[in-house]
Amino acid sequence: MTISISNVVFATHIFTTIFVFVFLLSLRLRSDKGFSLEVTTQLKGFSILAIVFSHIGYFLVDDQRFLFPLSIAAGVGVNIFLILSGYGLATSSIAKQLPILKFYKRRLPKLYVPFWISIAFFFLLDFFVLGKDYSAQYVVKSFAGLFEQAHLFSDLNSPLWYFTAIIFYYLLFPMVFSRRMPVVSALLLYLAGYFVIVMSPAFLNQVLGLYELHIVAFPLGVLFAAVAHRYNIGVFQSRIKCWLQEKRVHKNILHALHAIFMIVLVFIIGYTAYRSHVGDVPAVEQRISLITSSALLVFFTFSKMQSKVLNWFGMYSFEIYLLHWPILSRFDMFFRFFPPWLATICYLIFFIGTGWILRTLTNRCLISAQ
Repeated sequence: MTISISNVVFATHIFTTIFVFVFLLSLRLRSDKGFSLEVTTQLKGFSILAIVFSHIGYFLVDDQRFLFPLSIAAGVGVNIFLILSGYGLATSSIAKQLPILKFYKRRLPKLYVPFWISIAFFFLLDFFVLGKDYSAQYVVKSFAGLFEQAHLFSDLNSPLWYFTAIIFYYLLFPMVFSRRMPVVSALLLYLAGYFVIVMSPAFLNQVLGLYELHIVAFPLGVLFAAVAHRYNIGVFQSRIKCWLQEKRVHKNILHALHAIFMIVLVFIIGYTAYRSHVGDVPAVEQRISLITSSALLVFFTFSKMQSKVLNWFGMYSFEIYLLHWPILSRFDMFFRFFPPWLATICYLIFFIGTGWILRTLTNRCLISAQ
């Protein structure tokens, strides 16, 4: 059930002003170069915020002007998550490839444990608070990570279609990845996803459209890892800087060139995010989204600044993804009591807190299982 709010544009302006002000205050100089852990954390923070803003602006409230244009990049956020997942798995496997069973033992619990905690919590909450129950088959499939539909207000947690997709890639990855041929591995992962789309299994009919929009992202992350391994971005940046210094290019000119480069990226990001072709042919929508995602990756990689706000959300991005929609859609605590701009701020703070709690519980479970 959607929420009705008044003074939508005014509320959006207030929230945007406060958010941008806090974001600017949180900016700090980066201490590293290249596509580092700091960069991936920032990108995760951006992505989860884009998804949360979109879910609030387009699905929770009845007026899509709320949080616009902060709410237009949910698909981009999902693509970035998938790219980073492919990149992370490939990078670690290039450094040291694990046997298949050892890979599963190390990687899958980190996905399943917080996932199990979150869905068990919502199953219990739905039953005892809302008096809502689910079929045994639905519960079993949910705990397995198989979600065959993504109904916003009737499913346990509609964004978990993403979890099914990521489990598919995690199960397949150690079977097809080769340290010697990571590019071929990326192609095989793409073909596997494409095969599922073409075969269109009946039990996935209701979510295939979502998968079709994102089948390139994970393989693209693997491809990016292969390229990054061969051509170290940090070293590349240092060589360019040394070459420019040898040519005695003035520092002010270097700063100007960097600023122009970043401005061009911002233009590309803003234009393609706004002209996203959502609802167009899936291939076109996916292509535009990947352009936006790629431009964001380059922007954050070459940015001299980092944001503590993005860092906070990036640290708990997976946990927030698992928790945010059922809380917003079925257990609203803030929109019913506060103006929409204040309710959104409260939720952002609340999600960081609940993300930290879920991470703490997950770590204790993983330690106990060792």
